[in-house]
Amino acid sequence: MKRNLIALLAFLILSCSSAFAADKPQTDAQRQQWFKNMVATKVEFLTKQLALNENQKARFAKEYTAMSSETSKLARETRQLERSVSKNTNATDLEYEKAAEAMTEFKSKEAAIELRYFNQFKTYLSKKQLFQLKIAENKWMRELMKQRGKGKK
Repeated sequence: MKRNLIALLAFLILSCSSAFAADKPQTDAQRQQWFKNMVATKVEFLTKQLALNENQKARFAKEYTAMSSETSKLARETRQLERSVSKNTNATDLEYEKAAEAMTEFKSKEAAIELRYFNQFKTYLSKKQLFQLKIAENKWMRELMKQRGKGKK
């Protein structure tokens, strides 16, 4: 099971890195599809790590995917604002201030989204599964970084 997940992670990372390394930029549709695949793979990884039953899996997949979409949208909007102000050689002090505020508030807004979903997860995950969720997310990230490092060699 672990080998399958690692192989799937490696495939996603290699496909992602080859898409980004290509001469022509990815289309929005390609980026959206990649994100959708990555979230689905992550959800699968987390459901196995948490040993969710079928009822939990269905609800968790739906809610975790929604949470990921919300946090991704927030990150995208914050990056767009940051880029637009960075590229604007005539940016005003107010524009710099608003961009800095958005960048500073990003983590707290992301945390608020995660807390809202955590409260939803509490209604059907055990206390142990709730505890293991953050550990599993960190494990996912470590595996992702490890596989990404292997892909660069």
